Amino acid sequence: MINIRFIANLIGRLMLIESACFLLCVIISLIYGEHDSKAFAISAVITAVTGVFMVYSIQAPDKILAKKDGYFTVTFIWLIFSLFGCLPFILSGSIPSFVDAFFETMSGFTTTGSSILNNIESLPHATLFWRSMTQWLGGLGIAVLFLAILPSLGIEGRDLYVAEVTGPTHSKMAATFKSSARKLWLFYFACTLIETILLTIGGMSFFDAICHAFATMGTGGFSTKQDSIAYWDSPYIQYVIIIFMVIAATNFSLYYVALKGEGGKLFRDEEFRWYMIIIFAATLLIASGLYLAHWDTLDTCFRDALFQVTTIMTTTGFATANYLSWPTLLGLIIFILMFIGACAGSTSGGMKVIRVLLLFKNSAAEMKRIIHPNAVINVKYNNKSVHPTIMNSVMGFSILFIIVFGIGSIIMAFFTDDIATACSSVLTSMSNIGPGFGSIGPTENFSQLNDFAKIFLSLLMLIGRLEIFTVLVLFTKAFWKK
Repeated sequence: MINIRFIANLIGRLMLIESACFLLCVIISLIYGEHDSKAFAISAVITAVTGVFMVYSIQAPDKILAKKDGYFTVTFIWLIFSLFGCLPFILSGSIPSFVDAFFETMSGFTTTGSSILNNIESLPHATLFWRSMTQWLGGLGIAVLFLAILPSLGIEGRDLYVAEVTGPTHSKMAATFKSSARKLWLFYFACTLIETILLTIGGMSFFDAICHAFATMGTGGFSTKQDSIAYWDSPYIQYVIIIFMVIAATNFSLYYVALKGEGGKLFRDEEFRWYMIIIFAATLLIASGLYLAHWDTLDTCFRDALFQVTTIMTTTGFATANYLSWPTLLGLIIFILMFIGACAGSTSGGMKVIRVLLLFKNSAAEMKRIIHPNAVINVKYNNKSVHPTIMNSVMGFSILFIIVFGIGSIIMAFFTDDIATACSSVLTSMSNIGPGFGSIGPTENFSQLNDFAKIFLSLLMLIGRLEIFTVLVLFTKAFWKK
């Protein structure tokens, strides 16, 4: 059975981390002399008291996490963090509605970037900082953060790591997950710091720079401006963000290997190569289409195309142009990129390039088997045969992704005015992207949806962030058997 006592103890410890983040926001509020310091202080106290109660009142004689415990823990970490994380929005009056506040917070922690806010600039600095920080914490993963700073968890935390890190396969990092988690967060922090400095040099205020660095590295997309990155109209800022979006959406295990002196493996990795090929191919197609349609100068067409392709494929969701005003064919390319996503083992969402690549390779192998029925034809990735269990997992995930997308689109059709909004709201939530099509395009938001639709999309954000199986397995009868 599920080790509820130990899981409650672990979540209690994590809530103390969230409480500390609230206190940081209190300091920011006091620095700017704004009214939301009390809301963050009360939220910190409520969260800390609850966390302390769970840590010290719920004793767990058996401190072992099985695989099932890992899936259960990771799912509930996101739910609990989002429930307590929306307190400052409600208490400060920035987002008085619980449903709206929960939607915004879940969107942050799952790095989706969908928003219900219509006047972002009116929010206090601490609230904007917390909003961006949720994406930074959720980007690499709250559970991975936990393993990084609380190594006393021990070897039993392996399944917590596996349940958290995205993708169909796990590198050797999982074998040394404790030290790997620390190294991942150090790299993550270093990239965030470097991007903050570069954005400050480009003309952003330090506050705006750090908030956008949080959102970029978490591939979240929350901005401190209603017009997102278009507010600055700066090619320098756009190119800096493009570079770091690409970095954040690359498999972090490749950086881990590169830092050990094996940088060549980064460019030999098939997923990374196809990830870059797709970005540049889509950019060239869209830039050419925009230029032929007399959208703007060649430089602007290329930059707008590159930024929108990168922000959608990395599932970040920033905006510098309204792709809904582009020719229909170009919008279709953007829609396809929403399905693909970026690399496994990164902060991005979507199906992941490796899954799409393996699906194409398996289809090609099946056609060869039809022609040569007696031949032994294996699917290969990075010149190594892919084990059938991994291939089954990839196909199972892909089928389930399409099924959830289909059912979700039918449900959302009851609560939206057009099919583009219904389908894209489900896809952008499952792929953790943010903007979609129809009435939730890059210049719009989700405020017009009713409460049921917002809660439903929040659930889809969680399902997408934890890659479907981690959440849906909790609803199976077999999971709860001894």
